[in-house]
Amino acid sequence: MFDKLKSALGSLTKIATHTTLSKEDIDSFLWDFEVALIESDVASAVIESLNSNLRKKLVGMKIPRSEDRERFVLNELKAAVRDTFANTRHLDIIELAKKKAAQNRKDHLGPFVVLFLGINGVGKTTTVAKFAHLLQKNGLTAVVAAADTHRAGAIEQITEHANRLKIKPIAQSYGSDPAAVAKDAQLYASAHGVDVVIIDTAGRIQTSKNLMEEMSKIVRVVKPDLKIFVGDSLAGNDVLSQAKEFLSYTDFDAAILTKADADVKGGAALSVAFITQRPILYLGVGQEYDDLVPFDLDKFVESLFEKT
Repeated sequence: MFDKLKSALGSLTKIATHTTLSKEDIDSFLWDFEVALIESDVASAVIESLNSNLRKKLVGMKIPRSEDRERFVLNELKAAVRDTFANTRHLDIIELAKKKAAQNRKDHLGPFVVLFLGINGVGKTTTVAKFAHLLQKNGLTAVVAAADTHRAGAIEQITEHANRLKIKPIAQSYGSDPAAVAKDAQLYASAHGVDVVIIDTAGRIQTSKNLMEEMSKIVRVVKPDLKIFVGDSLAGNDVLSQAKEFLSYTDFDAAILTKADADVKGGAALSVAFITQRPILYLGVGQEYDDLVPFDLDKFVESLFEKT
């Protein structure tokens, strides 16, 4: 992400001839930092926050003579990026599902319900299948609701994934009410002691009010335990506008970013986490069912700066 920062850091080291960093030193460096962020599709609000926090922290800071100045400033940059995620709460979705499954077996509280949201083309249906596989690996049973009743081939696609994974697909005909499909899946899971209901929804165009309100209806009808926004890491600032719109209609709980294996910038994760204040749960890193990995903040930050 910040491959141009090496030269900027080097320049800062040369400029900062004293052990105390001056405003002029920092302003020059932060200009290069801002350019790197813009080129990485980081939202302007995130850039302003990062630069403001760094300026307050670094101007007047005394660097111990024993410290490597370049490494010292780099560590401050890493800390600032980590702080971008500071207000996102931790969610262990597998642990939450296991806890409710145990309660369900004891008190018949109903299944753990997870609703997946996102527009067409981001890999949402494949992510649903990967998540179902992850549940299976953790000893949980699942059914999947084919609540995308608009896109041609959507029901067949999720049904094929369900058959491969040997889980029950719950579907109706195209044009059916998605909320009714989701409710059917919830009732089926309750009657058959299934742990988790996964709802695959239509790829909403975030500018379509009717479709977004239909999504809100699904939320009202099934009252999901978790609502997960699925976004494309490669979509630049589009993923941010999508996340903001879905948040306003559904108040989703967390996000999953797909195609992260092809994303060398990292701007999507920074922007979505900062603007929505919602955690990034997983990253999609391929097309296989095992290619859904937990989002690790420390590894993410190190990967951003690995070329620096």
